[in-house]
Amino acid sequence: MNSFTPFPPVENALTEPNGLLAVGGDLSPQRLLAAYYKGIFPWFNEDDPILWWSPDPRMVLFPAELKISRSLRKTLKKDHYHICTDRSFTQVMQACAAPRKDQAGTWIHPQMIAAYSTLHEMGLAHSVETWIDGELAGGLYGVALGKVFFGESMFSRQPDASKIAFVHLVKQLQYWEFGLIDCQVRTSHLASLGAREISRTEFSQTLDDLITGIEPGNTWNFDRIPIE
Repeated sequence: MNSFTPFPPVENALTEPNGLLAVGGDLSPQRLLAAYYKGIFPWFNEDDPILWWSPDPRMVLFPAELKISRSLRKTLKKDHYHICTDRSFTQVMQACAAPRKDQAGTWIHPQMIAAYSTLHEMGLAHSVETWIDGELAGGLYGVALGKVFFGESMFSRQPDASKIAFVHLVKQLQYWEFGLIDCQVRTSHLASLGAREISRTEFSQTLDDLITGIEPGNTWNFDRIPIE
């Protein structure tokens, strides 16, 4: 983890564009893990240099603050879906990379897919998948370190499919005593589920409390936790 130039202190990140901290480097597992331990993440277009970010404020979800709307709760009680974990990680990333309305291009390009697939093979990056009628209908992926899950992206091919996966993720992480889900930047979609913004300082302090060392990764298997 010390074989390359370390990242600057996150307090040095720019205010405009918000959170830009460093340029260059690579997406090796060692550098990615060093970044996540400090709350830094890569986000860049395929033809651009690698850009590293630490925005302020930071969008997060404390698992106990999850909000489930009445309509979503009804959907969750149905038996038309099946939740899988780490079954189709690369497929989930590819689905997240698919073109969306009002979005030009994607930041989840082959270089990113290869890098996070390596973390997945190490048991540190995970996917949560909603399957309906034998088809991958929605899901999300991210990186788990200590008691923090760093969410990266989600997708839906059917109504509420990503929200279904997200709720099951949050309930499982709460059962595993995770303290924080990083959502990076604010979206109305995440806010509707209970996520909120905190300062970069509070975010960094929380990471220090919840990520206490390097632990071996593993394949995730969810418990059958009822959604009340």
